[in-house]
Amino acid sequence: MSALAKRLIERKNKGQKGLIIYLTAGYPDMETTLEAVLAAEEAGADLIEIGIPFSDPIADGPVIQKAATEAIKAGATTAKALDLIKKIRAKSMIPLAAMTYTNTILHYGPAAFMRDFGAAGMNGVIVPDLPLEEADLLAGVCKEQAIDLIQFIAPTSTPERINAVSKVASGFVYCISTTGVTGVQAVNYQPIAAAIEIARKTIDIPVAIGFGIGTPVAARQAAKYADAVIVGSAVVKQVGTIGVTGVKDLVQAIRTELDREGD
Repeated sequence: MSALAKRLIERKNKGQKGLIIYLTAGYPDMETTLEAVLAAEEAGADLIEIGIPFSDPIADGPVIQKAATEAIKAGATTAKALDLIKKIRAKSMIPLAAMTYTNTILHYGPAAFMRDFGAAGMNGVIVPDLPLEEADLLAGVCKEQAIDLIQFIAPTSTPERINAVSKVASGFVYCISTTGVTGVQAVNYQPIAAAIEIARKTIDIPVAIGFGIGTPVAARQAAKYADAVIVGSAVVKQVGTIGVTGVKDLVQAIRTELDREGD
């Protein structure tokens, strides 16, 4: 069992929900990102997504787009993101997934990317612009390095599509709460809940809901339909405005709300 799936299943077996936190590598700088990762873990995060800054982050909303742009201006690179993962792993064994885009991996070289990032301590990779039909581009090299290639389902996914995703998914299934890009917003979870219900019939790994979740109350609402929630833009906004303390406070508040008994 992969490290990503294992951590979320451990939460599930305790009757709890998993909490996945996204941070952009190098925003506002690499040292702060490192400190924010450790603070998020201390506050109750189960998994960390490390976003590798990219010039055209098509799946990301304005907050994360801004973070990526500023990180690149400050000198963030794929190589420096790799070094960040090494530094995180020297201090923590929290499961890590890199969120990146296909061009970044192709420029680095798929086999070399998975080899180097896997050796550094990365457990999974999330590539939002890699459709299922082209997953073979990375599936083999991921398998060679025991890295989970995270698959997506959306509110618009057909039963046939969901079943196809379920057959190749590993680590966890990333369930997009709403069509569009990342960012805090009001969400109707019924469409993605219906897709998750279909997915659960054919998969035995956790499902996590992301996009739009920015408050403890929103996280608790989303968690009703999944095994874990993913919080990105709200955390990135905290690290950019308040700093590491803001990240810790938000993650701790979400963790407390997720663990609260009652409706």
